[in-house]
Amino acid sequence: MNLPKVLLTISLCTFSFVHGDTPTNEQLFKMLREMQQQIEALQSRTLTAEAEATHAKNELSALKQKITESEESKAGSIDFENLIRTNAEYSYMVLDHTENTNTKQLRQLEALRDGDLKSRLTIGGNINALVNYQKANTDSQFGWLMRHPTSANQFGNEVSEAVIHSVSLQVTGRVTDNLTAYAELLYNPEQNFASGATITDLERNNINMRRAYLLYGDLASSPFYASIGKMDIPFGLNDTVNPFTNSTNWHSFAGLSYGAKVGYTANNWHLRAMAVQGGAQFRNANTSVHDSSVPSKLNNFALDANYTFEFDDDSTLLAGVSYQHGTAYCQDYEPHAPGAPGGVQHFGDCSEDNPGVAAYLKYECERLTLLAEYAQTLDEWPGTHNPAIPQFEAEKNVTFTLGASYDADFGLKNPVTLSTEFSRFRAGDDGSDWEKQDQWVFGASYFLNNNIKLFAEYVHVDGWVPLNFLSGGNPGGAPGESWSDQDSTTDAIVLGVTAAF
Repeated sequence: MNLPKVLLTISLCTFSFVHGDTPTNEQLFKMLREMQQQIEALQSRTLTAEAEATHAKNELSALKQKITESEESKAGSIDFENLIRTNAEYSYMVLDHTENTNTKQLRQLEALRDGDLKSRLTIGGNINALVNYQKANTDSQFGWLMRHPTSANQFGNEVSEAVIHSVSLQVTGRVTDNLTAYAELLYNPEQNFASGATITDLERNNINMRRAYLLYGDLASSPFYASIGKMDIPFGLNDTVNPFTNSTNWHSFAGLSYGAKVGYTANNWHLRAMAVQGGAQFRNANTSVHDSSVPSKLNNFALDANYTFEFDDDSTLLAGVSYQHGTAYCQDYEPHAPGAPGGVQHFGDCSEDNPGVAAYLKYECERLTLLAEYAQTLDEWPGTHNPAIPQFEAEKNVTFTLGASYDADFGLKNPVTLSTEFSRFRAGDDGSDWEKQDQWVFGASYFLNNNIKLFAEYVHVDGWVPLNFLSGGNPGGAPGESWSDQDSTTDAIVLGVTAAF
């Protein structure tokens, strides 16, 4: 039975039950019209429901298709936000040459622990732009060591520059949660030791891999860490309170070499040990390898231990000691050979290793920072005795630094840091031309934000003691003449910007 007949039967039965008699034709016709209208309305609602169901089905199908396409697209695309990022504050910290000079790896592990390196790769850079004026009282002898102190680089009694002193680029990669890769490129024509004579020679305008290593560690789970590669030697503090100019301790003893390092940091202790590649290394490391300077044996090492004291006024005192088995101050004085200069030849073989020791303190209290460091070789540097000037005996290399800085409030957004520092490099016997070189620096710096620093320095240097040929034997000179000069002085005014990105 179809739907109209069912409705009609129900209607007739209902009419008979209510009225008790058979409906007339007119009543039947009216009832039929009502039934037809109800049927049409029901059919219309049915069609509408079917159309809505079909539309909903199509929309659901389209949504499923979009989800599938989105997942396929996501699987085949690169999530740049999680893959690569920049962190200007981190780049400033890891590339800064004035603070944390040989503790960058600990700072990197702290950045990882604190969530500052969230992406797979963190890239960035640092640039130092300078304007400076220097005046020397001796022709072409400029003792400011942030610039090569040779007559090939600075000529006359007055020099001035507007230069890019250095540019560094860094890539920090999170290989796994525990393994970090680090690589640092450096462009530094003002301090580059390539064969080019001036800062415009192409040889000096090279880019080199300054540091590169794999670092294993996760401070959130373990206080131990380890690294292997080209890195800073854990010897001394080598920091400065100056805004730009490195201390004489840094110039004398900051080491850079191939090797393997292990470290421990917990309960205010920081302990480090490094196996250093033998032979003459990049900076301040040299041990003889089978009577040669070829770096083909791990026969050098360095140890460092420091502890941070914490006081009730929130001030801290860092105290540390270091030992290095073979420093760079081990070469003999080489006499003149026909057609060749004599004197001390760096990066050559050493007949005997010359160990070094260091001790340092750094006190920080709110706005005030005080710094003190002392380092020396345990044995005399043989090359500081010139047989042609026999009255001056060989001496140990001794270097020390004293510095202070204060964050002054001048009503600006950030404080202005005022600093002063004295450091001495002593390499010769009393009265010798190469006895010592002293450096005074008075500085002021202001951070526009955490990655841009404006600075100014006045530098005064007493003495001129270049490491090559310091005790005599300079090219073209007589055997009894030294390139060094205790009467030489240098005054420099330095303005600059350090910007990290």
